[in-house]
Parts: sequence; structure tokens; C-alpha cells
Amino acid sequence: MDRVPALDEPLKKLLGGPTAKVMAEQLDLHTVGDLLHHYPRRYEERGQLTKLAELPLDEDVTVVAQVADARVHTFNGGRGQRLEITITDGSGRLQLVFFGRGIHKPHKELLPGSRAMFAGKVSLFNRRLQLAHPTYAKLSAEGDDSADVVDSWAGALIPIYPACKGLESWKITKAVDAVLPSAQEAADPLPPSLREGRGFVPLPEALFKVHRPHSKDDVEQARQRLKWDEAFVLQVALARRRFADTQLPAVARRPAPDGLLDAFDAKLPFTLTDGQRKVSKEIFDDLATEHPMHRLLQGEVGSGKTMVALRAMLAVVDSGGQAAMLAPTEVLAQQHHRSITEMMGELAEGGMLGGSDLGTKVVLLTGSMGTAARRRALLDLVTGEAGVVIGTHALIEDKVQFHDLGLVVVDEQHRFGVEQRDALRGKGKQPPHLLVMTATPIPRTVAMTVFGDLETSVLDQLPAGRSPIASHVVPAQDKPHFLARAWERVREEVTKGHQAYVVCPRIGDSADEADQKKAAKKKSAEDEAEKRPPLAVLDTAEQLRKGPLQGLRVEVLHGRMQPDDKDDVMRRFAAGDVDALVATTVIEVGVNVPNATAMVIMDADRFGVSQLHQLRGRVGRGSAPGLCLLVTEMPEASAARARLNAVAATLDGFELSRIDLEQRREGDVLGQAQSGVRSSLRMLAVIEDEEVIAAAREEAVAVVGQDPDLERLPALRTALDALLDKDREQYLDKG
Repeated sequence: MDRVPALDEPLKKLLGGPTAKVMAEQLDLHTVGDLLHHYPRRYEERGQLTKLAELPLDEDVTVVAQVADARVHTFNGGRGQRLEITITDGSGRLQLVFFGRGIHKPHKELLPGSRAMFAGKVSLFNRRLQLAHPTYAKLSAEGDDSADVVDSWAGALIPIYPACKGLESWKITKAVDAVLPSAQEAADPLPPSLREGRGFVPLPEALFKVHRPHSKDDVEQARQRLKWDEAFVLQVALARRRFADTQLPAVARRPAPDGLLDAFDAKLPFTLTDGQRKVSKEIFDDLATEHPMHRLLQGEVGSGKTMVALRAMLAVVDSGGQAAMLAPTEVLAQQHHRSITEMMGELAEGGMLGGSDLGTKVVLLTGSMGTAARRRALLDLVTGEAGVVIGTHALIEDKVQFHDLGLVVVDEQHRFGVEQRDALRGKGKQPPHLLVMTATPIPRTVAMTVFGDLETSVLDQLPAGRSPIASHVVPAQDKPHFLARAWERVREEVTKGHQAYVVCPRIGDSADEADQKKAAKKKSAEDEAEKRPPLAVLDTAEQLRKGPLQGLRVEVLHGRMQPDDKDDVMRRFAAGDVDALVATTVIEVGVNVPNATAMVIMDADRFGVSQLHQLRGRVGRGSAPGLCLLVTEMPEASAARARLNAVAATLDGFELSRIDLEQRREGDVLGQAQSGVRSSLRMLAVIEDEEVIAAAREEAVAVVGQDPDLERLPALRTALDALLDKDREQYLDKG
């Protein structure tokens, strides 16, 4: 395969060892190509100063500013010296602090009236923003070339790069200068017809313009082009994945007339919503084809996804196949098994006394089952006696054999590794159909990128009888009486015959404490609240039993309990024998107790936006309205409080997932963020660039349709290989 040697050159050869080492370790940049795709975060105009009033706390920044004044202070009886310099942009001011021996050089060089670029981490001291020991590079006045930093910038725009400790933006500028000539050899991944049709500049020109622009127009042209490259190459990867899926064989599964599905529908005590009907039709149409369905079913918490999935499973059983549902936790697998057998009634007792002739067996398979029960379940699967199996990843083990696996339903996709999905797919005689369910609403752009290999169905109607949920932020630090009132509200709900959840970020047992110590010092705290360990289930339950919830039946639930104990607590909670359940996020997904109306989330700022929305969906599931209280000690002005206010302000999961993504946009949309791989999207903002992504998807489908192996587009193949390093290739291939 053609490689582009100039862009594959290791940086060490061009920049020298020490600089290359910092780039590799801190910025994950190893080759010339990596550095050319390390784009400026923004640009400063040479004649202008940075707006200091808008600097973010706790972030590394690079600013261009003017020195207003400089003073040396002594302390420790004259033994210690501190240099304080105030810099200004004309509107805001920022304090720089230098200590000890480090004060002499800046004191000599940073004279009032001089201009320089300063880099460092913004911190708060005595309620004022400051940079402690910043590095700096002096800027000359226009026309005066005495300061060397200016040499690199041809135009009026100074690029500011994402930098790190030990490698400031201006040093990266010099490094880019050394590799920029190689940009001439960058292979252009866009097919010429596409590039010309859309009026894009060639790739080498885009790279020159993004790094060394002469005007804002240069920057705009470069960004548009580079965004398109990212969107297009990613969409080609996904289009090839979808194309490959259409080439796979599968058994068409059509429900038998007057069979199991019809019998189930006939005994439903309610009618399906229009949304459920529409989505069911999409799924049944897919199941009737001879290549595997790959469909993502999105639905708000409580929109009836399980009902839609169950009807698809029954249709497959009707046609002689088996269906497997994979749940991320044992609690959830047991809950699905309970609710599905209840919904099916005698139809879930196939082959048993009193069971229906049309029925089938519904078995549960989890890691903690006893040997005898497990052996029985495995036998029912291999003989085909059991048409429906519900389980955790225990279903994926080699020992588990199916008679004829026709459909795999994966609940809460974001909890499952792709390898697991793949292992289960290998258990059918031919690839089974796949339905992935998620209650985390995914904006369309993300569905087109993260789940771009799946067709998407959305359930956006809530079934009749679901109640509204009121959400409020409880600022425990500023207003302690609000927290006292929160516990009163829980007591009031219990007095009315209802139940409550109290959610904490951690368990509080010895294993947990050890984990805490390992995680030890969190980096720069937003406030004192961040410095104490998060509240724990076991401690909180104890305090509530002795204090504000004294006299109520308070129980705990967490992931390290024995499975039987977990199940016992959930059963008693569901039966109404527990007033308040103090739990970790094991209750986040799928737990369904309609009588639970109140939820108090402790240290709510420690949870993500989507997670809070998921948790909140556990209340208001019956006819009584739900109440969700988000308890935090974060100060009012903090970003964490803004996040919680957003959750309290809307029940619209799609809106919240946008907010969540905007805050985490550095994450890698290919799902590699967990492994710490640098984002493959450097220019494309998944939320804002919906039009680019949608257009790139269309173009990608056309290109792959004509040339699936990209034989006529070697440069696109090369770009694809670079994007899909081996991990990502597998990630996509396993779909």
C-alpha cells in the first residue's frame, strides 16, 4: 500500500530528542503527519490583546497582553521575595506571580508597557485570577524585530496551539515551521470530483493556511476543508461497514399467523402507542430480509422499548428461531426476566403443565446461578426448548450453545464492549439479527458518527400514565436548611405510601476505600467540596437511619453485594417493604418500581448529565408525580452547578445529551475515549457540524457504492488506515 513517507517521518529526526519526547508523552504526537494535524486552537491578532476577563479557571492558557505594573514584595522578614506583575488587555487584568530566584529575569525583561505572550495555568488566589510562574516570550512592536518570537508569523494572525507543560504554544509554532514543508506531500483523501464539486482548497494548501494564515478568510477555508476530511473519512469507514453487513447472509424471520406474537398481542391490557407501532414495523421489515438487521432503538426512559424488543423476540421465536437479550448487570437481567415472564404469563411456560400450547420457555442465565439451574438453562438453549433467553455477558461464554439463534437484543449499548456484541453474533448458524437499545438519547449527529453502522429508530412518545418529574438543585453548602427540607420531602412521600431512592457515588466498604486511596489526590479542585471523598452508600444509610429518616425502613443496594442479597433487596423494595433504598448507580438502568416517587442524588456534581437523566427516570413511573433532588456542595458560580441547573431545567433527554456532549466534546466519538486514545476528530465538532456530517455521509455512501474496496482511491485508503488504527478498525468491524 502506498504510504506517504514524508508524513510518516518520526518527529525525533526533525526536532531533536527532547522536544519530540515531550510531544510524544504529553500531546501524543509522534510523526510529522501528527504534528501537521495538531491545529491551532485559536488565533490572536498581532496588534490586539487577549480578553483576560474570559479566561477559564484551571486550564492552560496562552495570552497576549501588556505589562501594566511590576512590584517586588518581601516576606519572612525580608528573606523571601515575590514578584507580582499585573498584565492588562485594556478591559480585564491578570496577576502574574514569580517567586524566589526566578524573579530576576522577568523583573528585568517585563517592564511596564512591554508586550509579551504568557503561558500557564489559570488559578484563583484571594478571589483573583492569576498565573503562577508563567513562561513568556516577548513580542516586539510592529516593525521592530528585536524579539525572536515574531519571526515565525508571516501574517497578522498568531496561532495559539493546544500546549502542555514544558512545551508552550510558541515552541510548537517553531516545531510546525520545521515540518510545514512536508505538507506539500500530504496525500489528498477526497476524490477529485468531490473536492472540485464543493470548491475545496487542496489538502497541502489547507494545512499551510491553518498553520500560517494571512487572513481570517485563510483560516475559514482551511477549517472547512479539514472538517470535511475528518467527516468524510469517518463516514467512508462506516459506509464500508454497512456495505459489508449487506453482503452477509441471514435467515429471514417472519412471525407465523395466529402464532405466539398474535397470542401475546391479544392478551395485552393496553394498546401500543403510535410510536411503538411505527418502530415495530421498521424492525419487522428488517427481520424479514435475508441479511442481518443492525438497528439502534433509542427511546426516552420509560418509552416502552422493552415491549417493542419483546415483540421482535416473539416474532423470531414464531419463525422457529431463538432470541437472546443481553443486559449489562445481573440486577437488570433479573428484572427483565421477571417483567417479561409477567407480561407473557402462560405463554412463557411452553412445555410446562398449565402452559400455553403456543408458548415457549423463557430462561435466565447469569454468572452467579447455581450449577443445577445453569445446567438446566444451557440444556434448554441447546435443544431449542427455550425460545427466549435473558442474561448478562455470561451468555457469551464458549459453553453456551444455541439451537438456532435468530435475534440478539443488546440493552444499554454503551455498557457493552464491541467484542462482546461480536462474540454473541458468532453463536448463530448464520449472523443473527441485531437490535441495540439505549435510553441515553443520542443527537442525530452522534447517531450518524458513533452508531453510523446502525439504522436508527426513535421512540419519542411516553406511554399514557407516566407522570411528570419535578427536579430541583439543593445547594447543601450555601443553604443547609434546603437539605433538611429534602429529607422532610422524602418522609412526606413515605407518609403518602410511596418510596424513595437515595443515590451516592460510591459504596464505602474496604475495597472501595482502597480504590479511593489509589485514586488519591484529585487534580486542582474547583472548591473544597471536590477535595473530600464522594459520599458513600454505607455511611449515608447509617446517618439517615440515625438522623433525618429515623424510624423508616432504610436498606442499601450496591454492586459488591451477593447476587441473592441484591435480588432480595430489590424484591422487597418492589413489594413496598422498604421505604428508602440507598444505592449506587446499579439502579441507573431499567429498575422499575412505579411506587417510588422521590429520588435524592447526593454529590450530584460527580455524575454526568446523561447519567443524572437516567437515574431520574427511575421515579415518576406510576400515576403519582416524581421528585428528583440534586444535592451538591459546589459553589453557585461553578461549571458543575451550571450542569445541574441544566438537568433540573429540562426533562428532554435529547437537549441534555447535547449539553453533555458539548461539555465532553474532546472525547473521541469513535468510542475510544476510554482507552485514552487522542480524539480522531480535531476540527469537526460533532454537535455544531451536523450539516457537514450529513453531507459527508451521503457522499461516502455514493463512493463506497461504486468502489467498496476503494481500489481507485489509494489516498483515501491511506487516510482510512491512518484514522482506523488497529483498535478502531476492530471497533468498527465489530459494529
